[in-house]
Amino acid sequence: MKKEIIYSMSGLYRDDFRVTGYRLGKGDGGAEKTCCIIGSLRGNEIQQLYMCGQLVKALSAIEKKGDFAYDREVLVIPSLNSYSTNIGKRFWCLDNTDINRMFPGDPDGETTERIAAGVFGEISQYKFGVQFASFYIPGVFIPHVRMMKTCKENTSLANLFGLPYVVLREPIAMDRTTLNYNWQVSGTAAFSVYTNATETIDEQSAEQGVSAVLRFLSRMGVIKYRCHGGFMGTIIDEDDMMNVKSGGAGIYRQLRDAGDEVRRGDVMAQIVHPYEGRVVSEIVSPADGVVFFAHKKPLITESTLAFKLIKRLHK
Repeated sequence: MKKEIIYSMSGLYRDDFRVTGYRLGKGDGGAEKTCCIIGSLRGNEIQQLYMCGQLVKALSAIEKKGDFAYDREVLVIPSLNSYSTNIGKRFWCLDNTDINRMFPGDPDGETTERIAAGVFGEISQYKFGVQFASFYIPGVFIPHVRMMKTCKENTSLANLFGLPYVVLREPIAMDRTTLNYNWQVSGTAAFSVYTNATETIDEQSAEQGVSAVLRFLSRMGVIKYRCHGGFMGTIIDEDDMMNVKSGGAGIYRQLRDAGDEVRRGDVMAQIVHPYEGRVVSEIVSPADGVVFFAHKKPLITESTLAFKLIKRLHK
């Protein structure tokens, strides 16, 4: 394993900003740039940072055993935003911009554009790219692999992760500056892996996410690794899922979680008046199906996305 600085930038009032990477594999210096794994792009992505650390640990042990295929290289970058992690802030600490909305970057642009450009110049050389991602609304997902529809997506490769679902998303304007989208259009087969937490560590789903990446690398012939076979993932289109929003605001009492089966009319959550304690609104399932995403904050505002539901197509 080789630890190196992928990108650095001088700091005015604190230590220099550095993006650290770990190169693993075998070769004579000309090894194929096979797979790059990215962890935390935002300062509050602690689960994603943790998974990358566990992956570095696992791959280091595999490398020491001599179980990397010859001339195959894996690069793991645990964080692109350590400044914000250090002060508990989600976006870039100086101007509140989102690094994952700055790709492919601009070497002469604003700070986060320069970070994105500096890192992307390196990681776009890899055949496969994996991002441990988080959602813009606080909540939990069924663990899954997600890809943008760019006419270059490959659902067969996504199924090699062995996670329960493969989700396809039609990119909108703001998606065109994300890491996943730009990886794909630059020729890298890119996958975003979602697990059950962001600001906290969920050990069970973190292990599932790490195992999924190791399973993928094993099935692609990069490493020798014996693991559980995982799932034959169900391929779904994000546009086919039902968004279930709150009809009121107040204290959020969640009754159903990601992975639960629900029937039409089931109460999935209640909204409680914060001063009077009475239920002011109920969130009801509009169809039979499976809860794919569930909101997790103790407070909720009106018309907030509370659940994503995979409709059951056959009774």
